[in-house]
Amino acid sequence: MTLTLDAPRIITTKPLLRIENVSKSYGDVRAVRNVSAHAFPGEVLGIVGESGSGKSTLLRIMNLEELPEAGTYHLDMDNTPEAYSGNLFEMDRFARRMLCATRIGIVYQNPHLGLLMKHSSSGNVAERLLVAGERSFANLRAKAKDALDASEFPLERMDAPPAQLSGGMQQRVQLAKAIALEPALLLLDEPTTGLDVSVQALVLDTLKRLQQDRQITMVIVSHDLGVIRTLADRVMVMRRGEVVETGLSDQIFQDPQHPYTQQLVHAKL
Repeated sequence: MTLTLDAPRIITTKPLLRIENVSKSYGDVRAVRNVSAHAFPGEVLGIVGESGSGKSTLLRIMNLEELPEAGTYHLDMDNTPEAYSGNLFEMDRFARRMLCATRIGIVYQNPHLGLLMKHSSSGNVAERLLVAGERSFANLRAKAKDALDASEFPLERMDAPPAQLSGGMQQRVQLAKAIALEPALLLLDEPTTGLDVSVQALVLDTLKRLQQDRQITMVIVSHDLGVIRTLADRVMVMRRGEVVETGLSDQIFQDPQHPYTQQLVHAKL
């Protein structure tokens, strides 16, 4: 009896996020220069670099808050509406707003950018649901509670305004708001900056658990290599608006190739 084996096959997965050849300037300053990036479903992509490297500008472009002078942006999501199937930079303003409200979540470094500080925490989360079309008060309340619980926010304080909360709790409200509609893509801009070490660890644990439980594709921007190493599957290093190195997290931290990456890693060590 002859046993015949099939030839090995390479299983390929299409990236959920694809940004290609993006450039963005502010006057004479080129913040992002011909940058391309991709993230696969369920992957955490970390973007690291010093202040002024262009990483936060790139994240705002991914959130469609800013449009570049050149480049393309595609999200390959399940049940993608026809309106979102092309270059997202070419959509009209209303379509971009609805896409961000329903398919992209973001947690800002500064909670004031993502939250209404004098409204209740549950109301902040419900606001995102309202934009997506939910009108039932009971449903809004229940879904806001579920999202806050998933972000490990103490539910006994769900009616407290963010202005009365600690920095760590404010970030949890932002996170709850970002995941309330189970987005395809979650963007994180320096989510632990300004928090003390113990609170940083708690926020990172929450993010890791959420990613494992929900398999959300995440892009996290940070100057803190410890945060990137904790969360990221793959790392992209930026300097002066350009990508200088990309690789798996272990590869970047254990065997960096570019002199700038070596400098960053060795400074951290």
